Amino acid sequence: MSRRRPDLNPRDDPNRYNTKRTGERSEAAFLYQASQRRFAICKPWGDSERYDFILDNRPQPGVHLFRVQVKCTDSLRAGAYETRATYEFEGRHIPYTKRDIDFIAAHIIDLDIWYIIPVEVCTPAPMLRFYPHRQAKKMRLEPYREAWHLLDPPRTIPPLTIHACIDPDYSEGYVPPMAR
Repeated sequence: MSRRRPDLNPRDDPNRYNTKRTGERSEAAFLYQASQRRFAICKPWGDSERYDFILDNRPQPGVHLFRVQVKCTDSLRAGAYETRATYEFEGRHIPYTKRDIDFIAAHIIDLDIWYIIPVEVCTPAPMLRFYPHRQAKKMRLEPYREAWHLLDPPRTIPPLTIHACIDPDYSEGYVPPMAR
């Protein structure tokens, strides 16, 4: 005899595999990763935008906001983890462009690895295949593995120059010839 509750529809079973819930868990993981990196994070109201988050990297004095779409994958197909850099419109898969988003954050769930990919890398070839288990570093998307630095503000701090001398007769007002 089955112990299943008669009023529970199999589609409502919280333990059943559900791609929407899987995506929501990856969004929560992205939220955690981005907050650990001290980004200010905004979530658009509703489910109508083509991006899942807006990140504010809080640079001073300028502000940079990035629209990020989170994608995830949890199964190997033909030796690769894969997902698409597309959205669906009228039954067709349309590639994301710079007008839609700035970055794809692709989560390899089983390995908890993130790829932070600028959208312009994805637009000409929207099928994203990841090979994190291979040693070949020349794979198209490997340069973007854990590339959170792409979301960091540009550094405008001038280089630091240090002048030092061990001569006890060194005068404090001395300026080396190269610095004049």
